Amino acid sequence: MCPNCEDFARTVVMLGQLALYADTFDADQDFIDTVGPCLAASLPEPPPGLFPPGYDPTDGPEYPGEG
Repeated sequence: MCPNCEDFARTVVMLGQLALYADTFDADQDFIDTVGPCLAASLPEPPPGLFPPGYDPTDGPEYPGEG
């Protein structure tokens, strides 16, 4: 597995674990609010082949209040 692929997979797993933790009783909301965006921001570029060719994540429907 390429180094970026491993980093991407590890970060996605940590985000998933954080989401599970967020649903537990007495979860520390300050921790979740701090760590969640940091993990999301640390995601490396997705591995090649994860998205179809020409995929643009910003290409989609307009949401209320946009446009």
